[in-house]
Amino acid sequence: MQVAIIFGSKSDKEVMKGAADALKEFGITYKAFILSAHRVPEKLMEVLEEIESDGCQCIIAGAGLAAHLPGVIASHTTKPVIGVPINAAMNGLDSLLSIVQMPKSIPVATVGINNSYNAGILAVQMLALKDEDLAIRVKNYRVVMKENFINENNQGVDL
Repeated sequence: MQVAIIFGSKSDKEVMKGAADALKEFGITYKAFILSAHRVPEKLMEVLEEIESDGCQCIIAGAGLAAHLPGVIASHTTKPVIGVPINAAMNGLDSLLSIVQMPKSIPVATVGINNSYNAGILAVQMLALKDEDLAIRVKNYRVVMKENFINENNQGVDL
């Protein structure tokens, strides 16, 4: 397993599916877990130990409301943590600010509200730093993305 996807509630599953979709596009192995930094902190620590021993290289953590999960995870590992703020209150702004405003020396990379797909792509880019084949596939992905955008918008837009 290269990436772990962790989120605090089964109600977050649909939002976090985007991360899994992005990882699948590149053939990246992952495991997903529903864990809470507040309700089951001991289980969270147990799973963090397990995934590190299984070779996990990056963790994607989604959280809403208090949004402590990504920061708590980052405080217990040296693996990169990517936070996904989930819109649970205040249009997700509270979650975004909670995740992005980490104290010095405990960073959490943070993507946009409900944008777990970007978290997955960022994880792929991190893994590509040590995998030349994956780096080439990421470059090709961008080329195709640009070509598709141009083709879809080449004839103008009807309003």
